[in-house]
Amino acid sequence: MSLDNKPVYSGGCQCGAVRFHVEGALGEASVCHCRMCQKASGNIMLPLVSVTGAKLSWTRGEPKRFQSSSHVRRGFCADCGTPLTYEAPHGVAITIAAFDQPGDIAPVVQWGVENKLPYTDGVSALPAYTSDDDEEAAELLRGLVSHQHPDHDTEEWPLPANGRKDKEND
Repeated sequence: MSLDNKPVYSGGCQCGAVRFHVEGALGEASVCHCRMCQKASGNIMLPLVSVTGAKLSWTRGEPKRFQSSSHVRRGFCADCGTPLTYEAPHGVAITIAAFDQPGDIAPVVQWGVENKLPYTDGVSALPAYTSDDDEEAAELLRGLVSHQHPDHDTEEWPLPANGRKDKEND
């Protein structure tokens, strides 16, 4: 919470070149199945949340934008490609997965269902495994060094060459 008791959210792209803060209540969270959102995210759908009634500030860098239609611009990180914004005449929405705590933002409505891919509803019924359930994947992950930005603000970017993410690791 901010000093005036407004909720504060933070987030950013995969590499950390672009970071944002949102102060105030988030609007409606949704999942869009339209073909433009599918292509913009490279995914089967795009979860978004409106930040139109809140104060959005870019705290590190700013998205590059692509005019995806006559009405909509989409913001993304020019360095790593992470989709970040949907900007339309009626307001701005941010991709839910770009937030540091995406699990706190649950969609309440679906849009563009005429383009919903036919297998989407069955995804939750597919067999599900953790990364540790597959020994080969688990072995690969044990030696993995992530170059993703952590899910919290850091004082510097890019991260130091020694791999330390911030002062918390000292």
